[in-house]
Amino acid sequence: MAPSNAHEVAEAMEMAKHHIDQIASGEISPATPQPTTTTDAFAYAFDIDGVLIRGGKPIPEAVEAMKVLNGQNEWGIKVPYIFVTNGGGKTEEERCLQLSQQLEIEVSPGQFICGHTPMREMAERYNTVLVVGGEGEKCRLVAEGYGFKDVVTPGDIIKDNRDTTPFRKLTDDEIKNSKARSFSEVEIEAIFVFADSRDWAGDQQIILDLLMSEKGRLGTRSETFDEGPPIFFSHNDVVWSTSHELTRIGMGALRASLEAMFKAVTGKELTTTAYGKPQIGTFQFATRLLQQWRKDTHGIDSPPETVYFVGDTPESDIRGTNEYNESPLSDNTWYSILVRTGVYRKDSRPQFEPKATVDNVLDAVNHGMQLELAKLLKNKTIASSRQDGEAIMEEK
Repeated sequence: MAPSNAHEVAEAMEMAKHHIDQIASGEISPATPQPTTTTDAFAYAFDIDGVLIRGGKPIPEAVEAMKVLNGQNEWGIKVPYIFVTNGGGKTEEERCLQLSQQLEIEVSPGQFICGHTPMREMAERYNTVLVVGGEGEKCRLVAEGYGFKDVVTPGDIIKDNRDTTPFRKLTDDEIKNSKARSFSEVEIEAIFVFADSRDWAGDQQIILDLLMSEKGRLGTRSETFDEGPPIFFSHNDVVWSTSHELTRIGMGALRASLEAMFKAVTGKELTTTAYGKPQIGTFQFATRLLQQWRKDTHGIDSPPETVYFVGDTPESDIRGTNEYNESPLSDNTWYSILVRTGVYRKDSRPQFEPKATVDNVLDAVNHGMQLELAKLLKNKTIASSRQDGEAIMEEK
């Protein structure tokens, strides 16, 4: 869908601000408070790290922003919203519980997408898979929860042959939790990087061994280097926002490193696949999730006219939102808002331009609600003018 142009946005903002100023000054009185209702006209989608959370702690304005969406606003309306993060490494249920505690709200798995959530659709395609990343056994549990039947971790492989990674030794807990098996006859059919690697050297060694193997059998080498299993990444963010004052490297950097090493060793290009933002498929998945959430929770069985996506990374959040909005696959308007609390900084020019740039997530929520109020006032003004015109014609 085509975005609003700058003139329309400026006009809408001015109308909304004027109306709010009139209420604040007493020139006009707000309507008698009505019971809280849920709007069907628009909705929000939020990235998490750098938008709502930073370094495991809520960004100061995030809690207030959620209160506004949940009906604590002067119009008494609730606005449906979902969360779309490239992060992962835990079950959606665990992430929701954590986010609920951080934001002081109840977050349901029905409104939450991790980077690896769409990978559940691959469980019927592959039997034995290697799952990489995350803490301890959490990614194995995620994969098994998705329906993958035979899940292998790097710890399992090292436990079978400790010489696989010369400088990587398993801890006592890893030895206890890793599954003992012989991999001499096991064919690993696919590799899934669910979360950021905690051991780049060891994980990359094992991944490269498989990519260069004969049909995913460890200890073998393909003569053509094109028989190995496919590899999938849950996202492609090269950097992300943490509690550190500077951005830290993420899964996209691991992907680039593996592609470079594969070419250096084999002389061939490595084909990899990434999920998450900015992939169009992730936004299609988010659209389906949002529509189902609105139907199940709010009784709204129709898509919103506008979805305001709030993110901090131009290369994934803003790019993905803009490209999906402009694609024929989108049936509504996706409006990108960039915040300055994460990857993006004031002194840089984003590679992908958002529709709006604001300081924080509360400003982003207010920006969208002001635009929607302006639309409502404009439509009411037009309707009133038409009624007045019809009345005058009747008098004549």
